[in-house]
Amino acid sequence: MRIGLLIVGIILLIGGIWVVAGGGSYQKTDTVAKIGSAKLTATHDRAIPQWVGIAGIVVGGLVAVGGLASGRKK
Repeated sequence: MRIGLLIVGIILLIGGIWVVAGGGSYQKTDTVAKIGSAKLTATHDRAIPQWVGIAGIVVGGLVAVGGLASGRKK
């Protein structure tokens, strides 16, 4: 379990840093107009909010530290 926590923590840390650095985005599609069976849509690229990256860094750090500390309690 110690190795698993460490790996998950590191993945969360890397993902959080990537989002904070501006590398994360997703696409959102909105329906602009709909007339009968025809519809007009627009797709926008949206950035993942920075607070998600910060939360990933904090949680990843705590999980990684927990993984390291769990092996030392003997």
